[in-house]
Amino acid sequence: MGQKILVVEDNELNLKLFCDLLRAHDYSAEPVRDGRDAIARARDLRPDLIVMDIQMPHISGLSIIEELKADAELKAIPIMAVTAYAAKGDEERIRDAGAEGYVSKPISVVKFVKAVEALLGR
Repeated sequence: MGQKILVVEDNELNLKLFCDLLRAHDYSAEPVRDGRDAIARARDLRPDLIVMDIQMPHISGLSIIEELKADAELKAIPIMAVTAYAAKGDEERIRDAGAEGYVSKPISVVKFVKAVEALLGR
């Protein structure tokens, strides 16, 4: 397996889809179902990329992105937000929080993979 990707997503179907897609493209995908565990898992895994759902129970993906980007050890890890929020201004708000990439749900498989490859320099 290749580069490590932390996938933070509370929806089981989306989590499985994202992880399966990444693994099919020779990435090592590490699932995280609860956003409250994302920071600790990022510290443990030191992923090459984080795929972050924005709308989750308990904690917002935006809050997690801001916390990751405020952490000296984790801020260099690129983050790709994946969200059903696709209203005007949402992408800008997500990028302002620190996400380097953005893909709206429902995802296009091709667009998802291309966004991952672009962030990882493939």
